[in-house]
Amino acid sequence: QRLQAFWTDRLDEIEHMSDFKIHSLPLERIKKIMKASGENVQVIAGEAPGVLTKACEIFIQELTLRSWLQTREKNRRTLQKNDIAAAVSRNEAFDFLVDIMQDNGVGLPTGTMQTMIPGMGTFGIGGQDE
Repeated sequence: QRLQAFWTDRLDEIEHMSDFKIHSLPLERIKKIMKASGENVQVIAGEAPGVLTKACEIFIQELTLRSWLQTREKNRRTLQKNDIAAAVSRNEAFDFLVDIMQDNGVGLPTGTMQTMIPGMGTFGIGGQDE
């Protein structure tokens, strides 16, 4: 419900975007990260950092929303790192964060992981279908 509304709002926002130069994240830092990607990136096309910045903003917003839903599920009003860990562990799209969370001492809860693709079902954290 809330996630569907989130994605509907983001899609509408993107479709009606008129100024691609206004971002919540600092564009220069995104460019610096792009250049430090390990590849020999020397020149970055003008629109590429803006697109990547918008993608980063949406990623952060979605992870925050999913984490906040975990907080509310536990009847709390303060988002904690365990809520972020729960959001990461319950969504297949965030698999790449599992190692980072564990490296920073955040225990990941066991349970199911949901895909972002409707109809794909849920998967056990260990990778077995449930």
